[in-house]
Amino acid sequence: MQYRRSNIPGGTYFFTVVTHQRAPWLREAGAVTALGDVMRLVRAQRPFETLAMVVMPDHLHCIWRLPGDDADFSTRWMLIKQGVVHRLRGRNGVQTLWQSRFLEYSLRGERDVEQHTHYIHFNPVKHGLVPQVGDWPHSTFHRYVKNGIYPADWGTAPGVLPGVRE
Repeated sequence: MQYRRSNIPGGTYFFTVVTHQRAPWLREAGAVTALGDVMRLVRAQRPFETLAMVVMPDHLHCIWRLPGDDADFSTRWMLIKQGVVHRLRGRNGVQTLWQSRFLEYSLRGERDVEQHTHYIHFNPVKHGLVPQVGDWPHSTFHRYVKNGIYPADWGTAPGVLPGVRE
């Protein structure tokens, strides 16, 4: 089966990127730091805007908006994955860090972006890692609170969030 990716210049995309065999190596602070450093380096070479993101122990979700003349998110993910592997290879004897593929979904309109942003920020609670969204450190949720988009207590109870997929 051949997978066809959505390639829309200037598009807004929701991504899920998973670690190899769901190994929870992203729970290590050094791994999260390496991921952030590599993402900033790639963004400097190939611009994109991160609208929302959460880094979980064995996967991450994010929303990117690409420049108006560019639809090449695949190269960006390849560079990010390779950069993280280069920095972390051999730690704890692990050689393969990422699943070879990633999932992407082209977002259509602000409502779609809003719903996926809620999903991203609520993910640590959904997975039982923290009781409140604000307790998870590796999330753009904190930026949203600082910018007045979410109240600090947003997402404290399951079932009260508009647009959160189950």
